[in-house]
Amino acid sequence: MSPRPLAALALALLLGACASAPDSPAPAPSPVPAPAPETVPEHLRELSGQLLGVPSGAEVELALLVLDQRGLPQRLLGNIQLSGNGGALPFRLHFNPQSFAHDSRVELRGRAHQSGRLILRLPPLTIRHADNQAMGQLYLVPAP
Repeated sequence: MSPRPLAALALALLLGACASAPDSPAPAPSPVPAPAPETVPEHLRELSGQLLGVPSGAEVELALLVLDQRGLPQRLLGNIQLSGNGGALPFRLHFNPQSFAHDSRVELRGRAHQSGRLILRLPPLTIRHADNQAMGQLYLVPAP
């Protein structure tokens, strides 16, 4: 058999494969539903709000602290760490209300670091009640 009929047959098969109908397009992925808002366990309470003025890439830590008479931290009631995105940064800080002594001073404190350097701080906010509280928009200020 000469190479011409084989080449013609191979060319015909190649053209036939290219001319066939394309595969049906892959179905579009179904949209992923937004996660349901996290519910607070029955035995916990939360402080929630938004931090403003946090640059993108900054690491933020919020802490709920029990202070002594001199204003020094004695016990940590709850803390969270967040990463700045350049916009308003929502937060939800959970704590156990049983650890919240009525006669002690409790404060929400925060700080932001970027490249290992303290850049911003949250002026301390006194928390008087061991209930769920919406703190609203909180502004971080330049750290000294």
